[in-house]
Amino acid sequence: MLSPKKVKFRKQHKGFNKGKASRGTEITFGEIALKTVEHGRLTNRQIEAARIAVMRHVRRGGKLYIRIFPDKPYTSKPAETRQGKGKGSHTGWVAPVKPGRIMYELSGINIPQAREAMRRAAQKLPVKTKIVVKE
Repeated sequence: MLSPKKVKFRKQHKGFNKGKASRGTEITFGEIALKTVEHGRLTNRQIEAARIAVMRHVRRGGKLYIRIFPDKPYTSKPAETRQGKGKGSHTGWVAPVKPGRIMYELSGINIPQAREAMRRAAQKLPVKTKIVVKE
């Protein structure tokens, strides 16, 4: 699964995830892409689940490009724990996404099959998405 090799700090603030994406909004590697239309945080497990869904449908036909990377740590406290006593322990990694961000690109496959693969990937993700085709 995706995770950074090394980080400067173990824990981070949640931060704000507002506005539209300014980078990663154009299709650069493939012919068809999956673009988010709302704000969200994708875990490394969700990114991997969508990748597997695409690759199972495509088999050896196409090449998948993942344009997001989970580099933000998130924490959680154990169940039935009282509040206070500091921040919880590290749980996993997330990639914050903004509307307009291209998440996956696919090349080397016909458009109808690629569209179906992207639809299957979208079902695995917690954000609303749309499929865009390069002109």
